[in-house]
Amino acid sequence: MLSYLYTYLTNLPRWHLVAIVLVGYLIYYLMEVVKRPILAVSNGPFKKYLRKHIPTLENKFWPTFWCVESRAQTVFASILRSNIMPLVEYRREVLTLKDGGEVALDWLETGCDPESPVIIILPGLTGESQAEYIKCLVTAANRIGIRTVVFTNRGLGGVALKTPRLYCASNCEDLSEVVKHVKQSNPHVRIGATGISMGGLILGNYLARHSDEAKSILTAAKIISVPWDVHKGSASIEQPILNNLLGRHLASSLCRTVSKYEILRGEEFDWDMNQVLQSKTIKQFDSAFTSKHFGYKDVESYYSDATLHNKLHHIKVPLLCLSAADDPFQPLDAIPVKAAAKSSHVAILITARGGHIGFLEGWWPANKDQYMGRLFGQYFSAALFDPNDEFYRTAQLMMEHNLTTSTSVPGSPKGQPAAGAASAIRKKSIPF
Repeated sequence: MLSYLYTYLTNLPRWHLVAIVLVGYLIYYLMEVVKRPILAVSNGPFKKYLRKHIPTLENKFWPTFWCVESRAQTVFASILRSNIMPLVEYRREVLTLKDGGEVALDWLETGCDPESPVIIILPGLTGESQAEYIKCLVTAANRIGIRTVVFTNRGLGGVALKTPRLYCASNCEDLSEVVKHVKQSNPHVRIGATGISMGGLILGNYLARHSDEAKSILTAAKIISVPWDVHKGSASIEQPILNNLLGRHLASSLCRTVSKYEILRGEEFDWDMNQVLQSKTIKQFDSAFTSKHFGYKDVESYYSDATLHNKLHHIKVPLLCLSAADDPFQPLDAIPVKAAAKSSHVAILITARGGHIGFLEGWWPANKDQYMGRLFGQYFSAALFDPNDEFYRTAQLMMEHNLTTSTSVPGSPKGQPAAGAASAIRKKSIPF
């Protein structure tokens, strides 16, 4: 028997070997890759509404068969979208801020009713309105008749830098001005907001720090692939070898951005631009420039202020978040699953795979109707059109639920549940 097996293995036909490998990979794919996403949110009105109105939540996520690794999802998603998403013809509005700085607001309103809802979209670290992931979202919104406006940060997207100030993950004052401006221009329509990656940090900090203002203007919000804990996210992106390559690429983009502006050079500034331009990692750049630019003691202080995972209890706008468990910019243990499990207003959808702003699915993911855009469209279509005011009533119930759960555990700090309830989410609900 053993000699027969040895003879077979040593004379294995090539097609047998290929078949064995394919069958083995198929078993691995079906058992370890294809998973039903986890929805972390308290058992209350928001969870019931999402389960009822967002069909994508109930389906397994089937990552592209040949592209399941996190860095591959991240890179190929960018490449594929760049090739299938044509340039979008926006209407540009240049908004002058209170301090004299300027930002770009790129509007896509083609085919939409002038009184249709509006979604404000915040790109990632150095992104702007023609970034491929932004075009994925604005296209999804346009298909369902929702207007979008992409808020491009100072110094990006071809807008001149009029003051010696850029942007950072912790500062949401520019966003506050933009939100108020959009509301003033559209006083009678529902408004939503979406932030991607660092744009998600800016939006999340706005929702937490300006919670009453945000609640009075925004109907719903969504963030995608946000680095919840910036300390852990920074450490993750510096891991060798592939993560570090992605981080170096982004650091290089940051250096190119600041190098364009003479207004940021001068002896009166706390930073040395020559040192800044030698940064090889995002943390080095933030240490040499961003933290000093915004008056922080050091980069650790900046990251602590920018981090979002410990601010969920301040948020009063219904917020749906999409994260991947294998995001190279954010390890799974940094996603605030426990905090979301007791939150009335924040729901985090976690897929087993997807990388950073990836979420590719299908044999050849060239379809413009992608997972990220489909979830985005379903959520905002339900929340912003809301023909029967069901989302509005749900939001009212969410506030009541928040008040109830905040005081439901005697002797505990506000918003803290019993210890067993928090640990159950981590142990039982994250199978990947």
